[in-house]
Amino acid sequence: MRYLLRHASEHRRLLATCLLLALLGSAAGLAQPLAAQAVIDVLGRGGALLTPVLLLSLLVVGSAIAQGVNAYLLDRTGEHMVLRIRRELAAHLVRLRIPVLDARSPGDLVTRATSDTGLVRHAATTAPVHLVNGAVGIIGALALMAVLDVRLFLVTVIVLVVVGAPAALVLPRIRRASEDAQAAVGAVGSSLDRALGAARTVKAHGAEQREQAVIDAASGRAFRAGVVQARWEAVMLAGAELALQVSFLVVLAVGGGLVATGSMTVATLVAFLLYLFYLANPLTELTTAVGSVQQGLGAARRLAEVETLPVEDGVDPQAAPARPALAPAAPEVVFDDVRFAHPGRPEVLRGVRFTVPAGSRVALVGASGAGKSTVLALLLRFLEPTGGSVRLDGTDLATIPRSVLRERIGLVEQDSPVLDGTLRENLLLGAPQATDDELAEVLRLTRLTKLVDRLPQGLDTPVGARGVTLSGGERQRVTIARALLRRPGLLLLDEATAHLDSATEEALHEVLAGRSTGSTVIVVAHRLRTVRDADAIVVLDAGRVRAVGTHEELVTTDELYRSLAAAQSTAPRRDVLGTVPPPS
Repeated sequence: MRYLLRHASEHRRLLATCLLLALLGSAAGLAQPLAAQAVIDVLGRGGALLTPVLLLSLLVVGSAIAQGVNAYLLDRTGEHMVLRIRRELAAHLVRLRIPVLDARSPGDLVTRATSDTGLVRHAATTAPVHLVNGAVGIIGALALMAVLDVRLFLVTVIVLVVVGAPAALVLPRIRRASEDAQAAVGAVGSSLDRALGAARTVKAHGAEQREQAVIDAASGRAFRAGVVQARWEAVMLAGAELALQVSFLVVLAVGGGLVATGSMTVATLVAFLLYLFYLANPLTELTTAVGSVQQGLGAARRLAEVETLPVEDGVDPQAAPARPALAPAAPEVVFDDVRFAHPGRPEVLRGVRFTVPAGSRVALVGASGAGKSTVLALLLRFLEPTGGSVRLDGTDLATIPRSVLRERIGLVEQDSPVLDGTLRENLLLGAPQATDDELAEVLRLTRLTKLVDRLPQGLDTPVGARGVTLSGGERQRVTIARALLRRPGLLLLDEATAHLDSATEEALHEVLAGRSTGSTVIVVAHRLRTVRDADAIVVLDAGRVRAVGTHEELVTTDELYRSLAAAQSTAPRRDVLGTVPPPS
């Protein structure tokens, strides 16, 4: 409720205007039965009809205009609210910490930013106005009915309470059903994201039917949750409608008897019945608004939950303190007794110690799960060490704002992620201020010039979702170029040549070694040809530093590395690190 009120209060003036218009429309509607009574009385006396008919017409037109303007302003205000919520939500989501993102489904988060915001919109704008207007309309109608005839008024109230009150008991169920329905819709989004995000893998393995079954099951759960929600909403609306219809029948019977005995005029009975008919609109408005609020509360809980998820601090450049945190030149990197463990899980790194001298090239090798990727994640502050420290030029990373730190780091990821957009947008992702000359130089270094030349729109050619129109090698060169455009002091390469052919890898060797960029380079690689000329090689084994040395030294002194070298001498392109057993 606090979430709804916070966002509604930002538009309190417009909402007050909408409420005023709604109340004016209701007032005009409440006056219509009295005007109709006057018309009937004039007809009975044979008087002039111009004035009462004109008044009735003005009330009808005025009510319609007020309601129409109110509906437009409410919808417009609701769109403004959704815009604000989605912007705030997007700002929060893109800054979530990596472990939080890894633990949650993107599809569910997307559903919260799309479907849930729509429910909150109605609950925070339209519903409050309709609640107040509906309540005022009902109270006003009942008051005027009491003025017309107290006997029929008491009959109406008794019937409404006895027949309609039980319907209010389903309100908590509507809220719970709405939460379940939205969670189920989020599960459908997660299932679709899973299948579409790996469409080629699914198709290559003939798994379309199995993935469809997963999506069908999630859709079935969403259907059942939606049906439950619809059932309770129908119960509430049916109860209100039943109460109104029974009231009409009882009033018609009692009022007819009173007219027959002469204790009530026909005009009064007609006016009373018109008010009873009028009650249908505010009563429906009220019950619908109550249902919208219950749905909105469920959606608001899900959106408020996103706001509680931890985000990274210091990621925006303007938020970084104006103090030197990282030298502009290639930095020295020191891992000092570094430990890391995910909450509730065994340690991934166990007292890791090694130093990367400024301007040098150091390779990390080891079996899968040895901790190589965790080392890179710690350097980028995607993760924080649970023990020890990581230092750049003697400065603990924990004291360096993320924006300052990452500005000096270039990362080439193993899976070569490319965003939906143009080639230019992907290249300039980390260096939006790069000049055309700098861009041309990087394209030359990464051998992307021919690709740009043959694309129909050059750099402005869309590359498709996840860079689907590019080959694996082209995507990898794009990620390399993207990293180099940042002119990084520290270059991190995670299997940066996995998708490159031998000729291209050889051509990029000097660039990736950092010699042409003046960078300190840390490279994670499985192929020895990628790391054998590194200044030093760090061998990781089960989260510990097993050995450090050059290729020649390690071949002589370390059994694991020697086994690797022997295996790759017969199969140079084969990744065997994950299969070589550790020494006994």
